[in-house]
Amino acid sequence: MISESGLTEMGYQRDKKREQVTLVVLGDLGHSPRMNYHALSLSEEGFEVNLVGFAGSKPQIEVLKDEHITLTYMRPSPAAFGNLPRVLAYFMKVLWQAIILFFTLLTSPRSKVLLMQNPPGIPTMPVCWFFCIITRTKFLIDWHNYGYTIMAINLRQNHPLVFVYSLCERIFGKQAHGGLCVTKAMKINLAQKWGIQKVTVLYDRPADRFHPISLEEKHNLFMKLSTTYSCFSGSSPDKTVFTERYADGRVIECEDRPALLVSSTSWTEDEDFSILFHALEDYEGVRHEFPDHYPPLIVVVTGKGPMKEYYTSLVAERMWMHVAVITPWMTAEDYPTLLAAADLGVCLHYSSSGLDLPMKVVDMFGSRLPVAAIDYPALPELVKHNENGLIFKNKEELANLLQDWFRGFPRETAIKETYYDFYKNLDEFRKLKWHPCWTCNALPLFLDGVSGQQRLTN
Repeated sequence: MISESGLTEMGYQRDKKREQVTLVVLGDLGHSPRMNYHALSLSEEGFEVNLVGFAGSKPQIEVLKDEHITLTYMRPSPAAFGNLPRVLAYFMKVLWQAIILFFTLLTSPRSKVLLMQNPPGIPTMPVCWFFCIITRTKFLIDWHNYGYTIMAINLRQNHPLVFVYSLCERIFGKQAHGGLCVTKAMKINLAQKWGIQKVTVLYDRPADRFHPISLEEKHNLFMKLSTTYSCFSGSSPDKTVFTERYADGRVIECEDRPALLVSSTSWTEDEDFSILFHALEDYEGVRHEFPDHYPPLIVVVTGKGPMKEYYTSLVAERMWMHVAVITPWMTAEDYPTLLAAADLGVCLHYSSSGLDLPMKVVDMFGSRLPVAAIDYPALPELVKHNENGLIFKNKEELANLLQDWFRGFPRETAIKETYYDFYKNLDEFRKLKWHPCWTCNALPLFLDGVSGQQRLTN
C-alpha cells in the first residue's frame, strides 16, 4: 500500500506540470504489452511518456490515442548484416543498436526517470546506464526474463557469448537504482545469484479489452472467420458450426457444436508445437473410435515464427477428419474476442529461465478462459492446477487433459465436479486490474525518481 505521504505526492504530481519519463524497449513496441501498460499508467498518473523502440506491429489503440504518450521509433539495423557470418552479424547489429539507441535518447525530451525492458539486455543495459549517468537520470529495469538464458537456447550454455551476456546483465543490473520483475521466483533469484536486492514484484494483469463476451459477439466472430475458413461454416447463411442467429435476432449455441481450442505461439524452439501436435493426433484417433463421446475439434493457433511453415505442412499431410487446425493472423481487435469465444486455451511457453510467466495466459484468464499450460518452476504463481487451469509436463499428459476436458462436450464440460470452480476462480482473478497493482508497486519508483531529481537539481 502507498503511504499518506505517497498519496500527497501523487496529488502534487497531478497538480504540477507533467514530468517526463522514458520507457525503452529494444524490440517491437506493438509486441511489448507490459511496456504499453506502463506507459498508459504513467500517463494516467500525470506523466509525459516517451516510449522508445522499433516499429513493427501496431501498439494498442489506447496508447496510440493517448496525447501524453509519444512513440519514438528507432531505425532498424541494415538488412545487409544478415549476409555476414553469424558472429560478425551479431556484433555489427549490437554496435548499430547501441549507437542508434544512445543518440535517440540524447535527442529525446529530457526525462527524470528511464525504465528499460530486459531482455534484451545487450546493448540496452550498458547504453541506458551510461546515458543515465551523464544526464543524472534515475535508471530502472523491468526484468521480464534473463537474456542470457534465451541466447543459450540456440547456443550451448557454456558458449562465450552466453557468458558475456550473463556478465553484462549482472554488472549493469546491479547499477540500476531499482526495478521491477514479473515473479517472486525471479526476485529471489536476482537476490541470491547476483545480489540485486532493489526489485519489486509486479505481476502482469490483463488489459480491459480481455473480458468475457456475449453469445452474439461470439457469433459475429465465427461468421467473420467462416468467410475464410470453411470449418466454421454452417448449413445456412446466418449459421456457423458453433452458433445460429434466428430471424427474430436471437442467437443460440448449436447442440452438436465442435469444441474450440486456442493457442498462441511464437513458433520457436522454446514453445515446442510438437507437444500440441502429438496431443491432437491422439485426439483424432480417440474421436474416430468414440464419436459419441468426443466432439470434433477446431484448433486456432495464432502467432508468427520460423517453424510455422514446417508444422502447418505437417498438419496438412495428416489429413485429419475430426481435428481442424487453422493459423490465422488475428487483429488486435479480434484476438481478445477469439479468446473469450474459446472453450480451452493451451500455452506451450516454456520459460528459458523458469522464472517468468506467459502473458498469453494472463490474457486468457482475463477472457475467462481456462488454460492448459506446460509446467516449469514459476508457473504455479499464475496457473494453479485444478483450480484455474491445468498443468502438464509432456505430450502424453496434454493428450490426456484434452480428452478428459472434452469428453461429453458440450453437455458435460465445465460442469464436472473437477472443473466446476475454474470459472469462479477466474472471476476472482479478473477482479484485480493492472492499474491498481501498478499504483501500489511501480508508481513509488517513479515518484521517488522525480523527487530525487528535484533534490539533485535544487
